[in-house]
Amino acid sequence: MVATELYLHPWTGRIDAPLRLVAGKVRPEWVDDYSHLNMAHYLTICDQATWAFWNLINAPDQSLEARKGHEYVVVESHIIYANELVEGEEFRIETQLTDLDEKRLILFSRVLKTDGTVAAANEVKCLSFNLEARRPEAWQGRVSERLKLVHDAHAKLRRPEQSGQGIVLKNKPRAT
Repeated sequence: MVATELYLHPWTGRIDAPLRLVAGKVRPEWVDDYSHLNMAHYLTICDQATWAFWNLINAPDQSLEARKGHEYVVVESHIIYANELVEGEEFRIETQLTDLDEKRLILFSRVLKTDGTVAAANEVKCLSFNLEARRPEAWQGRVSERLKLVHDAHAKLRRPEQSGQGIVLKNKPRAT
């Protein structure tokens, strides 16, 4: 389990486009037999960015208890591996809110090496979820307002090329 408390940011009203909420180093326990970040841990660090985003949007209510069951669940995730990260290597993550409706959002995060090279990208679809009712619900009050503000700020950014692609084999004819 990754401690989400590492990435608690206050809501100031300033919205960076994209958001830069997570930076870290590749931990020894994340490295595989190939001496680089194991594929599962690319998702680990991208999930830190998703949690950091959620904590920011909810600030100052940055715990499960404070949010009283009004959370999100990831219902779809796609990760793209572009370059390796090795033990001890520093990275940062940039996150863009690409789509939003009354119950869902899509985040696109890029894991960047210190020189700005993309190491990986992760796109997640999140659903607003009430943990007590165990059902989807609309985004609540302040969260809904802040999501709209971030979405508006991020609408000025170019949509990431890999966004919405899923897994495909390009230029391969389909079998009939």
